[in-house]
Amino acid sequence: MSLPHLVTPSLPGPKAASIIARDHAVLSPSYTRGYPLVAAKGEGAIIMDVDGNRFLDCNAGIAVVAAGHCHPRVVAAIQKQAAELIHMSGTDFYYENMVELAEKLARLAPGGPAVPRRVYFGNSGTEAVEAALKMARYHTGRDKFIAFYGSFHGRTMGALSLTGSKAIQKKGFGQMLGGVHHIPYANCYRCAYNRTVDTCNVECVKVLEETVFRHVLPAAEVAAIMLEPIQGEGGYVVPPQKFIDELNRVAQKHGILLMFDEVQSGMGRTGKMWAAEHFKDAIPDIMTVAKGIASGLPLSATIAKTQYMQWTPGAHASTFGGNPVACSAALATLELLEETLIENAAKIGDHILNRLREWPHRFRTVGDVRGRGLMIGFELVKDQQTKERNPELRDQLEQAAFQKGVLILGCGPNSIRLCPPLVITKDQADFVVDTLEDCLTALGG
Repeated sequence: MSLPHLVTPSLPGPKAASIIARDHAVLSPSYTRGYPLVAAKGEGAIIMDVDGNRFLDCNAGIAVVAAGHCHPRVVAAIQKQAAELIHMSGTDFYYENMVELAEKLARLAPGGPAVPRRVYFGNSGTEAVEAALKMARYHTGRDKFIAFYGSFHGRTMGALSLTGSKAIQKKGFGQMLGGVHHIPYANCYRCAYNRTVDTCNVECVKVLEETVFRHVLPAAEVAAIMLEPIQGEGGYVVPPQKFIDELNRVAQKHGILLMFDEVQSGMGRTGKMWAAEHFKDAIPDIMTVAKGIASGLPLSATIAKTQYMQWTPGAHASTFGGNPVACSAALATLELLEETLIENAAKIGDHILNRLREWPHRFRTVGDVRGRGLMIGFELVKDQQTKERNPELRDQLEQAAFQKGVLILGCGPNSIRLCPPLVITKDQADFVVDTLEDCLTALGG
């Protein structure tokens, strides 16, 4: 498979429509499906639906299939391991590939082998965040947290308490975890303090000492600051270096741990193994990893400096976390990332960004364009001067792209994210950009 070729002129096709009707009768209505894709087969950056239509996937299962859909080496690793040992629970027993994966992740984490680390395995990003929350409380003896508006850390109650993305995600669930305080993220396009890049004094971090710690939350009770080094669901927002610098200063001054959520931004997505590597001295005390770690199998990791992961047996565990088959998939994925895919993400990401940076001059409805590697976002606005958000156009663009064979998803109130598998080629990338340009033109952009 290379570039898409649609068979059906109008989607969904008959098989897809039938399956969707069955789905609506039995599946949870809490799922969000932007368009009627019923996937049947995947290869590389291409998805085929049940009616034979092919699509170029710019979502990668929401930044999950880092090595592409069904990469032969990942498939072979899964098949080999499944024939030998599927499950034995690393909570109570030992097996080698769990150790091997932990060794590799500890070595690859920001700061490298010079920073001793331990690894805890779970099944999802939200589980990794829950482990990080518990670990921070356990180690510090403190129970408060700082998080950011626009953040997304998961949907279980602890992770959801840190999440500051959309109110609907918390509606109806009652009291969240106590002691979580949210502050603005460093979104330079929409600065909460009406600063420009030139006049910025990192007010979004200074608010901690000047307001929050003075009036609301004693610094001595804060266990950790949780942030995404590049914000994901909030709109693929890339902060400036001085944001990280100031967070480091505040955290060190007050004995607060820095926790980085690399669930969406890690595993080569940004053209480096971790988004943190785009920032000098960005070495988190605790880091959460999931999504792309095993190219589609459920696996997550909470990676912490050794001195912070010193809880006693029974303090935290997971029956399925670090499953042998998922660990094998992760080891194969990491090999592919280190061999070629991180380099490809940087190269193709730069190519896409160079094309998209022209869009605010070509399309009156395109505001900010931002990203690193293959973690790229752009905002749709009603007016470039006022920056008034245009979520309606964002939704229309999703649908129009789907009808033309390109799968994209929104993020934030009015942004589109481009997070394709890291195997995407230049020709495929150009097909995506050309298609989106055609769609924007047709939509009056």
